[in-house]
Amino acid sequence: MSELEAELRKAVRGEVAFDVTARALTTMDASNYRRVPLGVVAPHDADDVAAVLEVCRDHMVPVVARGGGTSIAGQATGTGVVLDFTRHMNRLVSLDPDTRTAVVQPGLVLDRLQEAAAPHGLRFGPDPSTHSRCTLGGMIGNNSCGSHSVAWGTTADSVRELDVISGGGQRLRLGQGWAGAPRGLREVVDGELARLRTGFPELPRRISGYALDALLPERDADVARSFCGSEGTLGILTEAAVRLVEAPRARALAVLAYADENAAAEAAAGLLPYGPLTVEGMAADLVPSADVLPRGGAWLFVETGGESEREARARAEVIVRAADVVDAVVVTDPGRQRALWRIREDASGTATRMPDGSEAWPGWEDCAVPPARLGAYLRDFRSLLTAHGLRGTPYGHFGDGCIHVRIDFDLLTEAGVGRFRRFSEELAEVVVAHGGSLSGEHGDGQARAELLPKMYGDEMVRLFERAKGVWDPDDLLNPGMLVRPAPLDSGLRFSVLPREPVDVVFGYPADGGDFSAAVRRCVGVAKCRTTSATGPAVMCPSFRATGAEEHSTRGRARLLHEMLAGELVTDGWRSTEVRDALDLCLACKGCRSDCPVEVDMATYKAEFLHHHYEGRRRPAAHLSMGRLPQWLRIVARTRTAPLVNTLARVRPLAWAAKRLGGIAPERGIPRLATRTFSRWWERRERAGDGELVILWPDTFTEHLSPSVGQAAVRVLEAAGLRVALPPTLRLRTPAGGEGVTVAMDPLSVLRGRERVCCGLTYVSTGQLDRARAVLRRTLDLMAPVLETAAPVVVLEPSCAAALRSDLPELLHDDPRARRLADRVLTFAEALERLAPDWTPPGVDRPAVGQTHCHQHAVLGDTADRRLREAAGMSGELSGGCCGLAGNFGFEKGHFGVSVACAEEQLLPAVREAGESAVVLADGYSCRTQLEQLTGVRGRHLAEVLADGLADGLVDGLESGG
Repeated sequence: MSELEAELRKAVRGEVAFDVTARALTTMDASNYRRVPLGVVAPHDADDVAAVLEVCRDHMVPVVARGGGTSIAGQATGTGVVLDFTRHMNRLVSLDPDTRTAVVQPGLVLDRLQEAAAPHGLRFGPDPSTHSRCTLGGMIGNNSCGSHSVAWGTTADSVRELDVISGGGQRLRLGQGWAGAPRGLREVVDGELARLRTGFPELPRRISGYALDALLPERDADVARSFCGSEGTLGILTEAAVRLVEAPRARALAVLAYADENAAAEAAAGLLPYGPLTVEGMAADLVPSADVLPRGGAWLFVETGGESEREARARAEVIVRAADVVDAVVVTDPGRQRALWRIREDASGTATRMPDGSEAWPGWEDCAVPPARLGAYLRDFRSLLTAHGLRGTPYGHFGDGCIHVRIDFDLLTEAGVGRFRRFSEELAEVVVAHGGSLSGEHGDGQARAELLPKMYGDEMVRLFERAKGVWDPDDLLNPGMLVRPAPLDSGLRFSVLPREPVDVVFGYPADGGDFSAAVRRCVGVAKCRTTSATGPAVMCPSFRATGAEEHSTRGRARLLHEMLAGELVTDGWRSTEVRDALDLCLACKGCRSDCPVEVDMATYKAEFLHHHYEGRRRPAAHLSMGRLPQWLRIVARTRTAPLVNTLARVRPLAWAAKRLGGIAPERGIPRLATRTFSRWWERRERAGDGELVILWPDTFTEHLSPSVGQAAVRVLEAAGLRVALPPTLRLRTPAGGEGVTVAMDPLSVLRGRERVCCGLTYVSTGQLDRARAVLRRTLDLMAPVLETAAPVVVLEPSCAAALRSDLPELLHDDPRARRLADRVLTFAEALERLAPDWTPPGVDRPAVGQTHCHQHAVLGDTADRRLREAAGMSGELSGGCCGLAGNFGFEKGHFGVSVACAEEQLLPAVREAGESAVVLADGYSCRTQLEQLTGVRGRHLAEVLADGLADGLVDGLESGG
């Protein structure tokens, strides 16, 4: 243990972590930069903060304050000690509705303050798109703004008083009238009044540099306001009193469509006299699907408020009439508004990929100009991009003249980095020529601080340095930011990654087969760090269960990044730090859809486990549950399911089996079906002469819940479809009319017929060589089917997702893999596409449950929603993850997290449902979790519809039909 670490452990009550994992998790924020810290401290209170500063001052070690880690200019990283305020100093201390004031700690997430203020009709004005994970301390440090700044200003406009500890160790309470000013600050200001009155551009989004003009006597010498935007370089915030605003009782959202981005930019300033709450802009190249937007090439999102929906709508319609638009729509339904705002908020992640899939990066994310100059500035900006051969997709706060953009800089080569520098220098001059600010929201950090002399001149920058010296005489706090900055092209986080492609198993087609590029997808916007899932969202259940950064998608991506870098994590694929962080990944694939840049941590986990255990002994759970299809086929062939079920009910034997198999002792061993689905199929009478569909007998349906397969057959045939099963021998002849190939191979009697398998359990445990072998055998078996046009209906969502996504990525060298993946339909998709005129039986009951996480992430549930609606099943299914997630919830050590995930949405929804409600759970894992934790039997949608068919038949017989 180092001397610094030892002294910190003695001095503070909070956690002190100098281990590899803690350091790796904080090497980056959401910027292009990377710094490796010495350690991380999670202070309990202000006394801890003071103690850390004292110890670090003695050792001359820098200190960096960190909130949500979503800064995009590099200011939340450092080479010394990082203070993590999200762990303990994250409370709402008080809220006074009468004075519209709240007292908060720096680690409080903005959404938690909004939730507390909402019952009083109040809210905090600024609301960055990262509102679900950014902290108040970070917002004050960056002087954050958000989409409502045209109405409620920046964070500095919402600050009353701040408790800070200066770099010199002074505890100060900052306010107006020089309250809390450190010794010597007033003298610096009094000697530069003329410069301070004339040296700052007048625009609503001037965030760059220090706000020393807030200390002018005519501005009440507001030290608290001046501190905002100082990026942790002057003092460490320990508590803040902030101002709340009255929230409109009702809102309307006018989406105004324009021909192009320039037309939208030119129009934005003209809407401000109508008093909108927001004027946000974005163009078509950032919208994956414009179906929900009015026709056009660019849009302004203009929000209005009122005492009633009618008043809010009327104000929005006035704006629509005043605007010269191609098309427009006014939305007052809160659900539709949220869906539209999600398009805008996800742009911060979506913009990291160009329309062709190539990478784009921050660096010039939020320059701001006077709103009336925005159109002209954008034209010059686009011209400069073209001159440098670069591309970008601007969007952002058009009403404030603030533009966000990610640009396809090449930050991997020396030539590309050189172009990045030249472009940055020239763009700074363009911004200044338009009377703008280099930063209009996110701060200067390392990305722009070097260029501040272009905006302010050398004399003003020297004044900034003098002010910094008063607050922090030892340059202890976040050195290299704002004053005496590090070069903007140094310390880039990409420079440590391998230049040659890493040898991997998956194909990573969206990343050019490059695992490093896949890991680079995570830019740190941290949508995975939301502390509560809303609507259908899934990502990231393990983080919500533990609250630990290493259990977020971003945290795991950071560890993989450091594994590839090899500086902190030095043992590559053998890393225990990466293994332990991935251990609590449920492989739910929620990040694949909910992450704006589509990070697929489930795939990265499988890849890592494959390499980590290559040539080594695997955990028992990988052998027991990872090879589940193999064991269940043996049981089926030997017809010993009744014996296995009997033995599993003997407690000592069950305990021993679970211990040997690496299974959580809290779990019950599921009961095996005494007759498999295939055996039932072989003995039933065939029906149906319509279009042929191949019903996939997945492992769970085959051996654990054959009733689901039986129900699906009845419904598909009732819809007029002809059902067949895949072949069980590798023959070249097409599948017969019944879909069951007769066993002609004399050895088949000894070895049993072969079965198709999606390889899911092998993939989820990282047994990728075995998964590839299983999938190749499956493609051989399916060869006759692939020669026909028959679709493949898969009942288990996780298996369908594996076939659609994992199969073509694992066997990217086999064209049959893509052909089979493209054939896969879910149960609801099959009915909708192949039997569009069929009317399902009327269930006419409310439905509760949870959309399967793999269905949400990979397959989509639109067809399921329509099928439920057609059958009269009302209500919405919850999001999140059931927590069992295949083998995850069965593995020893995972039970607590598994239950916590289930308790987030699924179990409360089921408990609160009425007796008449249908509990839907298409996934076997979801049904098992429900049964083991609540005793409730969830049902596949096919089972519910099959019962409806039977009820309809009974009703018909009773009525003489």
